[in-house]
Amino acid sequence: MLSKSSKTHEAFFAEKANEFVGRVNQQYAGFHSYFTLQEINKQLASENAALRNRLTENFIVPDSTQKIVTDTLLTDSVRKARKYIYLPAMVVGNTVVFQNNYLTLERGEKQGVKKGMAVTGPQGIVGVVIDVSDNYCRVMSLLHRNSRVSAMLKKDNNLGSIEWDGTDPHYLVMRNISKAAKVLKGDTVLTSTYSANFPSHLMIGTVDHISSDPSSNFYTLKVKTATNFFTIQYVDVVENTKFAEQSKLEGIKLKGNE
Repeated sequence: MLSKSSKTHEAFFAEKANEFVGRVNQQYAGFHSYFTLQEINKQLASENAALRNRLTENFIVPDSTQKIVTDTLLTDSVRKARKYIYLPAMVVGNTVVFQNNYLTLERGEKQGVKKGMAVTGPQGIVGVVIDVSDNYCRVMSLLHRNSRVSAMLKKDNNLGSIEWDGTDPHYLVMRNISKAAKVLKGDTVLTSTYSANFPSHLMIGTVDHISSDPSSNFYTLKVKTATNFFTIQYVDVVENTKFAEQSKLEGIKLKGNE
């Protein structure tokens, strides 16, 4: 009655009603945003995979001194053959507290996954696919006593091997780094060009501690992992289209080796 009889009261009540409705809509929008985060994460994972598939590092240039024969692989406009293909996947199972840890991904043979494919996350590498079913795959985590990854120091390309000692899931061990290398705490460790599974120059971690054995010519490095294995939710499965050919030539076993 007051709002109808007085313009002043009408304006007052209209202002209060708009404020109340605005607050309700704000809370609803907040709840809606929260419950759509999973779908947004899926979209971002797909977009990241699409962007990675466009990187020039995923292509190799044929040797121009030889006769070039076009095969059935996808090629880009300058006839570079695609070497790596990224497939986004969601993590539906993960362990970090055992000596041998694994991840389960919701992507399998029907979605293009094969044994031996590398798995990477938003911050760094994760592991290698060792078992595949129709719609799921099992990944041997970096946090596995049998995991071995060819690695190098970013600043000078000194080569070594990354493994896990089964203790702290935040740290890996890098072995066989020559004492001629000038290693410092904080140095970046990347995948090397010698890996059959992983593309080169992917992030592994950073040097946290340097150990020197007087009886050998090599350093042993403690490397803090770039990937947080406690929180990882989305990854990319990476197919090396030349993997079968390379592994056959080198005699690499698919399970337990890289």
